[in-house]
Amino acid sequence: MRDDGGTGQDLVDTLLRWQQSGGVWRVLARHPTTVTVALLRCDAGEEVDRISSGDAAWMAFLADRDSGAD
Repeated sequence: MRDDGGTGQDLVDTLLRWQQSGGVWRVLARHPTTVTVALLRCDAGEEVDRISSGDAAWMAFLADRDSGAD
């Protein structure tokens, strides 16, 4: 699991690039101070990485989303 130390917008951009490249992502856990997302292969199979952060931009982007399909 990683929090790249970048801004929440950097993490959102990473998530969007992942999706635009055909990858799948899914929210794994929501807590009052953090959200953790799994990055999955394009077939929604194997988990490749996780991103967890409590940055405001990250939390706002994921507030009404559970996956890249939302």
